[in-house]
Amino acid sequence: MRTILPSEKLHCHNLIGGNWVEGEAGRETVVSPIHGAVIGEVTVPSSAQIEMALQTAAKAQVAWAKSPMKERARVLYNFRNLLLRDIDAISHLKSAECGKTFDEAKAGLMKGVEVLEFALSIQNLDLGGKIEVSRGVTCEYRREPLGVVANITPFNFPAMVPMWTIPIALALGNAYVWKPSDKTPLTARRIADALTEAGLPGGVFTVLHGGARTVEAVIDHPLVKAIGFVGSTKVARLVYQRGTHLGKRVLALGGAKNHIVLLPDANLELTGAGISDSFTGCAGQRCMAASVLLAVGDVESHIQKIIARAASLELGKDMGAIITRAQKEFLVGAIDRAEKAGARILLDGRKAKAPQSYEGGNWLGPTILDQVQPGTEAATVELFGPILSIVRCKDLSEAMRIENSVEYGNACSVFTSSGPLADRVSREANTGMVGINVGVPVPREPFSFGGIQASKFGHGDITGHHSLDFWSNVKKVTTKWETQSDSNWMS
Repeated sequence: MRTILPSEKLHCHNLIGGNWVEGEAGRETVVSPIHGAVIGEVTVPSSAQIEMALQTAAKAQVAWAKSPMKERARVLYNFRNLLLRDIDAISHLKSAECGKTFDEAKAGLMKGVEVLEFALSIQNLDLGGKIEVSRGVTCEYRREPLGVVANITPFNFPAMVPMWTIPIALALGNAYVWKPSDKTPLTARRIADALTEAGLPGGVFTVLHGGARTVEAVIDHPLVKAIGFVGSTKVARLVYQRGTHLGKRVLALGGAKNHIVLLPDANLELTGAGISDSFTGCAGQRCMAASVLLAVGDVESHIQKIIARAASLELGKDMGAIITRAQKEFLVGAIDRAEKAGARILLDGRKAKAPQSYEGGNWLGPTILDQVQPGTEAATVELFGPILSIVRCKDLSEAMRIENSVEYGNACSVFTSSGPLADRVSREANTGMVGINVGVPVPREPFSFGGIQASKFGHGDITGHHSLDFWSNVKKVTTKWETQSDSNWMS
C-alpha cells in the first residue's frame, strides 16, 4: 500500500479563537479502517466551550467582513499554496483515517483546491452592478456576508466536501464553524492549521468535534445564520427541519441510489472502465457511485468488460477499505439477502483477500449482482459499498421508469453511442446531475454540485455560482442626489 500510516497516536482538539483547545466533554478514539488499529484521539467540547467558540467567531467575523475582498482572497491564495505544498502528507493522513487509497485521497483534495480556485475568482466575477435606472436615479447591489455559518461534513471525503464550502463562505466574509465527522477528525486539523498559517485571523475559522450534541448546539445557536450538511438522507432531513424551524438558511445534501443506463450500442472500452470505476471508486462510499445498472437489451459483452475490470482490482492498491467493521458486516449481509432474494452473483467480493499485513482492516471486494428485481433492497437502498446491482430492462422506457421510481434524485448516467438516446436520458432522468458516457458525473467548477428530491433539502447548490446566494445576502441600494427638470412615473 502507498499509504503511510501514522507511527504514533495523533491528538486532535477544538479550534477556538485561533487556538487548539482540549475539549472538556470527553475523548474519542480514531480507528483506521485499513488495519483496525487506533491512530488518533479527539476531544469533545463542552456546552460552555461551544458557546465561547460561537461568541468568539461572531466577534472575529465583524472585522473579517470589513476587510476588502481582495485581502480575504490573498489569505485564501496562501491557503491554496500551503495545501499544495503539503498535499502528500494530508493525503496519507486522509487515507489512514477514512480508508481511501492514497491516489483517491489526493484526487479528493485536488477537487477541493479547484473549488478554492473558484472562490479566488469571486473578487473578479461578482463585483455587483450599478446602473442609472431613471433620470438621476441609480440602483446597485452589494453582496454581504451572513455572519457566522456552519457546516457538518461526512467521513467519506474529509477534505473535499468541507472544501466545497470553506473557501466560498470565507471569501464572502463569513466566519465559518466546522463540525467534521467523528470518524475523520485528523484531516480537519491539517486543513485548519493551513488556514492559520495562511494568515486567517483567529476566530474566523472554528473546528468543533463531537456527535449529535455538538451538531444540535451549533444548529440551535442564535448566532449561526446558515447551516450546510452532507450525509445520509435521514440525517439531512432532520438537520433541515431543525434549522428551518428556527428560521435559518439550510442546505442539506442527502443520500443517493444512482442508476447507469447501459444500451447495446455503448463503446465497450468506455463501458468497462467507466461503470466499474464508478461503483468501486472509494470502495463505493460516495454519493456519486453507480449502484444500479439498468441493462437494456443484449449487453452481455459490456457486462463481461465490467466484471473483468472490477475483478482485476487489488485491495489496498486499487481500492480502499470500508469505514467501519459494522458497515462491512452490513454490506456482507446485504449481499447475502440479495442472493436469497434471487440475485445471481457474478463477482463475489466476500471472497476477496485483505492486503498482506492488513487483515485487521475492513476489506470487501467488488461485488456484482445480476437479475436483481426492482423494488428489492439491492435495487432501492443506498448500501454505500462496492456493490453493483444489475436490473434487466426490455427497453429504454422501462429503464427510465425504474430510474425515476426511487426517492432519490442525485445522479444518473447513460452509456451509448447515440446522441438522441443520450439526450432522451438527460431529459427524462429526474436527477440533479447527468452523465453521458461518464460514470461519475461530478460537475467541474464553476458548474455546481447538487441533486434533487430526497438527495437535497433546501434551495440552490453547494458549489459554483449557485452557492453564492446561500452564503450571502444581496443588498439593493437606490440613490438620488439631484432634482430633475423632467419627470416620469418613478419621480
